[in-house]
Amino acid sequence: MKTLLTFLFVAVCPAPPDSLLLVSWNVENFLDYRTDSTGRYTAGRFYNKCIAVSKTLLLIAERCGRLPDAVALTEVGDRFVLERLLGSTPLRKLDYSIVHYESPDRRGIDCALLYRRSCLRLRRSSPKHLTDSTGKIMPTRDILLAEFDSLDILVNHHPSKVGGDSERRRTIAQRRMWALIDSLQASGHGRIVSVGDFNDDVWGSPGAPGTIKYNGAWEKIDGGFALGLTVRESVFADPLLSEPDRSFGGTKPRRTFIGPRYNGGVSDHYPIIFWIKKSAPAPWNPQRQALN
Repeated sequence: MKTLLTFLFVAVCPAPPDSLLLVSWNVENFLDYRTDSTGRYTAGRFYNKCIAVSKTLLLIAERCGRLPDAVALTEVGDRFVLERLLGSTPLRKLDYSIVHYESPDRRGIDCALLYRRSCLRLRRSSPKHLTDSTGKIMPTRDILLAEFDSLDILVNHHPSKVGGDSERRRTIAQRRMWALIDSLQASGHGRIVSVGDFNDDVWGSPGAPGTIKYNGAWEKIDGGFALGLTVRESVFADPLLSEPDRSFGGTKPRRTFIGPRYNGGVSDHYPIIFWIKKSAPAPWNPQRQALN
């Protein structure tokens, strides 16, 4: 039976001892303005977003008492975006490195990982394609695998609910993720965390804080799974990332674009903070969620 450890939802994130800090965030079509086929990004809008993303990560560091050791990003256009994020903002003074591969996604968006070299030592990394029943590579985001000395991180952005056959495509992505985890575990890797945007509530956690708001309803589609680890999770729904929801009441994440209109926000998703305890977790063996 798998040692699959769930996450606790907490409102604050004080720095626990003996831990790593991982942030996972869908940064909403963070595209290279030079090649943006939608024509929405200008150089000014792009660099404003670089600054806003970096300020959010530094705000998380301020609230948590330390810098994130790793940052998993989804909806990133290409490596140029990541290089400018690190090179044109206050993050340039820190020791972050990039893990990124181009994926076959039709929209041209990828998964990526930033990590601090002083905290994590990368052994190897690779993109993991999704394939259909004929073995053909699917035109969607690869799962990114980064193997460190003390931890393996998978970054996911599973197919969306838009278009036909979406449930089957998400099921393929989930099965691929679990197959990768099984393979790592069979190879002796005992500490694995898999995070990202799953485009579905695959945790079945009623009342959990939402990460995105759709037609007035909060949805928890971002999160993660862990094996061999104790992990504590919180949704970073900071007011600086929010705006009033004038249609349905309350607040919502302030997105960068609403259709073609520039809205000036950072993302339509809130970031998630994961505290990963370095020492061995207490034994616990819940059932893995079944995939239909």
